[in-house]
Amino acid sequence: MKTARAAWRRLEPLHAMIYFVPEGRRRYRDLGLSGRAGYFTSRSAAFGRASAELVISTFYNFNPGLVRQAVDGAWDATTPQQVLEARYAAAGEALRRAGIHELPALDEVLALTRRAAEAACEHPQGRPLFAAHAALPWPEEPMLQLWHAQTLLREFRGDGHVACLLSEGVGGLESLILHAATGDVPVEFLKKSRAWPDEECSAVPASMSTAQSLNASSPCPIGSGTSRPGR
Repeated sequence: MKTARAAWRRLEPLHAMIYFVPEGRRRYRDLGLSGRAGYFTSRSAAFGRASAELVISTFYNFNPGLVRQAVDGAWDATTPQQVLEARYAAAGEALRRAGIHELPALDEVLALTRRAAEAACEHPQGRPLFAAHAALPWPEEPMLQLWHAQTLLREFRGDGHVACLLSEGVGGLESLILHAATGDVPVEFLKKSRAWPDEECSAVPASMSTAQSLNASSPCPIGSGTSRPGR
């Protein structure tokens, strides 16, 4: 488990950067996608014309109102294929800007990461977001193959998190509260990115015994500004 977590911490930024780099925002904007529509459509485009309900279900911990506002009408402006092409192009631009293509160990890291991703592809059951991405073709460029492999591992892990949360009766907002209790991610970032208002956050801890059952070391200050994602 320690090895797996160490690998995740080292490689996760390689995938996650796509949600923050200017290359992504620019390419989505060129397709007519504004605000959060770029994030939701680019991550769900592997499904095809994903509805807001499908995104709410599979992304799990976002305020449904935010998802509907971002997704409704987005597919009138562009197509899933165009969004996927923009996403991979943006990833390539950002990775090249960071010099990933010049790393001496790229081939070795790619071989190991792709091996892990292809092993995960043998177990798509119960992992809808992962399975949708697993059905996409592998890019030809090694650097983008690495990004695709890490994307698969990221969504495999995320779908597994959702399955565990559901089995324990932990909802989307509750999962953010548990995440916030670890202190790994700034509270205000999590609240803002998932668009949960303070009043809804504040209403959860009083009735939530799950955090205690998971041996939370201290009360989660969600009411004064805390939250964290389950994916």
